[in-house]
Amino acid sequence: MSAIKLFKNAHIVSPTDLGLMDLLVAGNQIAALGSGFEAGSSNLPIEVIDASHCYLVPGFVDSLVHFIGGGGEGGFASRTPEMQLTDATLGGVTTAIGVLGTDATTRTLTNLLAKAHALETEGISTYCHTGSYEIPCRTLMGNITDDLILIDKFIGVGEIAISDFRSSQPTLDEIRKVAAAAKVGGILSGKAGVVSVHVGSGESLLQPLWQAVEGTELKLSQFYPTHINRNEAVFQAGIELAKAGAVIDFTTSTTSYDLQHGEVAAAAALARALEAGVPAMNLTLSSDGNASLPVYNDHGELIGLEVGKVQTLYQVARQAVLEYKVPLSDAITAITAAPAAVLGLKHKGRIAAGMDADLVLLNKTDLTIRDVFAKGRQLVKDGKALVKGTFEK
Repeated sequence: MSAIKLFKNAHIVSPTDLGLMDLLVAGNQIAALGSGFEAGSSNLPIEVIDASHCYLVPGFVDSLVHFIGGGGEGGFASRTPEMQLTDATLGGVTTAIGVLGTDATTRTLTNLLAKAHALETEGISTYCHTGSYEIPCRTLMGNITDDLILIDKFIGVGEIAISDFRSSQPTLDEIRKVAAAAKVGGILSGKAGVVSVHVGSGESLLQPLWQAVEGTELKLSQFYPTHINRNEAVFQAGIELAKAGAVIDFTTSTTSYDLQHGEVAAAAALARALEAGVPAMNLTLSSDGNASLPVYNDHGELIGLEVGKVQTLYQVARQAVLEYKVPLSDAITAITAAPAAVLGLKHKGRIAAGMDADLVLLNKTDLTIRDVFAKGRQLVKDGKALVKGTFEK
């Protein structure tokens, strides 16, 4: 494959709708956008890609994935499996952020970091958060600030848990200290220093975040709460937080049990939040890929476990457009520009000269994924994986 690629006649949604254009990729970056580009008689090896009848959109950014799986609610045998490369690429995900969850004992930051490097070697861009559900946070270098400054792949903290029986029941002072350390680490390393927050269904909802910033120099925008579609009460609290300036995240992996017991479907949550006046850049979707999804009976007893899937990220964005009439640009924003911005990934999430050449071609007829490119390299063609992970068959 040539390092120089010319996309012809693409309908570019950057995620702003730019209409029909040509796009030139050189190496791992977007070189230029315009009209009438031709390969000509140049001796340079240029690969021409016919993008007619397709939308060309940025590669998707999944802000919450359990790269190495997570501890299951059913004991050791229910530990979920690791993510594989095509779990992401077949769903258009070219950038993913790895986290720990409840289990920071048998799942470790060193293992998470190693898996992030493995996935990067195989073809996509990866980053991680230090810490886990619990506070005080487990770190590699001894504290949050050092982790963010000294470890390139660490861009934030989390997902710390609030309003959940699985959390460490942190005090306001503990939450503030985590946010302050992340902020300083971010400033000194040029990273966002965001605090990813797992929100449970407890009665306190999002009050710990409001209270944490009250009377301090902290801002709501530094907290990035996820699972905001967990139930109607959490959803409404999230809308209030987003209108005050925070970016909120809806989880796309789910079970029929969760939906039957009050979870707001992620596609519906996105549509409702936009209708409520929340700016598109304050709304994101994430997959919670490879997380444990417990299923209970009517007596609250565990009867099964399902596993979160990265590919639900685009499935839900597509559903939001086709079923809930969310504008395509807004749905794409929720999985590209918005997560890239809150995570401080300046070269991701948009189609423009100088940005990373992470690109997805969508068939206009049904919005299915045709081709996927990560850092200029084609990983998926006609919906099939051209590149697989090291241990994928």
